[in-house]
Amino acid sequence: MKTRREIRARKALRDRIAYHGIGIGTAFFFLAPFMIGFLASFRPSSESGWPPLPPWPLSGISFDAYRILDGFGSGVWQHTMNSLVVSLGTVVLTVAVSVLAGYGFSRYRFPFKNALFVLIIATLMIPFQSILTPLFIILARLGLNNSLFGLMLVYVTLQLPFSVFMMRNAFDAVPKEIEEAARIDGARDLKLLVRVLLPLVMPGVATVSIFAFLNAWNEFLAALVLLSSNENYTLPVLMMAVRAGRLGAINWGAVQAGVAVMVVPCLIVFLLLQRYYMRGLMAGAVK
Repeated sequence: MKTRREIRARKALRDRIAYHGIGIGTAFFFLAPFMIGFLASFRPSSESGWPPLPPWPLSGISFDAYRILDGFGSGVWQHTMNSLVVSLGTVVLTVAVSVLAGYGFSRYRFPFKNALFVLIIATLMIPFQSILTPLFIILARLGLNNSLFGLMLVYVTLQLPFSVFMMRNAFDAVPKEIEEAARIDGARDLKLLVRVLLPLVMPGVATVSIFAFLNAWNEFLAALVLLSSNENYTLPVLMMAVRAGRLGAINWGAVQAGVAVMVVPCLIVFLLLQRYYMRGLMAGAVK
């Protein structure tokens, strides 16, 4: 006759198997489209128009799709570098400004503090498309039209309301006793922020970085409107040309190759920062 311990052990084993089985099944469900697109990008040209299943190349691995993709615009690597420059610059500037602003809103008192914070958050309700024309005029007056730096500044401006909100709440979650102890030890302002508080709010910084990178990397409309020269276009604009095809003929192999090029950096960034992501999201969402 089975003892209660054996029954509990078997029940726990079944629960673990069910838990991991559901997790693996869910992961497969979400990863399958990416794997199908990635494997299909290595099909030869003769198989590029075939049905998606099976996704792997049947007559050997080929880089025809990537060579065709490189023939669009100024080349896929040029446009990839443009997207990387804009995305990484957006991350650096967004983190720098939002950390300082979040620290100021969390720890300092100044006139109209709450009203200014509400005004910053209220800009989230303004549709981005409605301010494209004013942004275009402002960049033209500043001489930053058709430049990656100008596009970067636009992305930073659009990211700041959410980022400031996240960082203020992240600093609010840090006990003030830690800051007071550091001040007693001689730390002041910037030194206190960089050496003491910044390591404690790294989950919030990681969350802001992920959102800033993904939004800048995948943004299409502003890049299309604010950039006018082919060599400055980012990857989403290139993908529009690939998706439109040449003379009405769409090369689906090149489309799959472009999707793979766009997805891989996003996965790398998320995998590098994912251990901070959930903690930062929770800390920034709840005061």
